[in-house]
Amino acid sequence: MKLLLTGFEPFDGEDVNPSWLAAERVPDRVGDVDIVKARIPTSFARSLDVLRAAMAREAPDAVLCLGQAGGRSAMTPERVAVNVDDARIPDNDGAQPVDEPVVPGGPAAYFATLPVKAMVRAIREAGVPAELSNTAGTFVCNHLMYGLLHILAAERPAVLGGFMHVPYLPEQAAGKDAPSLPLDGIVRGLEAAIAAIGDDVK
Repeated sequence: MKLLLTGFEPFDGEDVNPSWLAAERVPDRVGDVDIVKARIPTSFARSLDVLRAAMAREAPDAVLCLGQAGGRSAMTPERVAVNVDDARIPDNDGAQPVDEPVVPGGPAAYFATLPVKAMVRAIREAGVPAELSNTAGTFVCNHLMYGLLHILAAERPAVLGGFMHVPYLPEQAAGKDAPSLPLDGIVRGLEAAIAAIGDDVK
């Protein structure tokens, strides 16, 4: 199978985003899964266009999007995305929507179609902290996850999709009194999660 793996560019004054750094480090093949990658702008207006273009170019069997969740101490596959943009901070284009729908008239929420509980188990078995999350927030991460699942439901129902948040890197957490994970641990957990996705579709 082919999996499209995405990560975000840095935002909110950060120099790095662990979601993209980890995605870059993952090899092009994990088990039986061939991996292609795309870097997503932290932009409400542009993120889904870039994702849609990557999906059209690569025709993947599954899509796993990654994002940074500062303050979390574990890798967290997301169960659900909600149809609301409500930004605490501006995105990289300066946009800060409040109580706006991701897709006007769309369903209130979508559930991930990736095997999120199997992903959590696999990450833990790889020695990396992992928890199932029931909130992807209301910033660009949730926007991307909801938009992805909306696209799949409407246009590509055979394709699996989902989202996973990763913690700060130690260098980002310094001085913030926030938890973190080293990049090599995030990559190891990510590879385990991808292998679990591959096992689920055999």
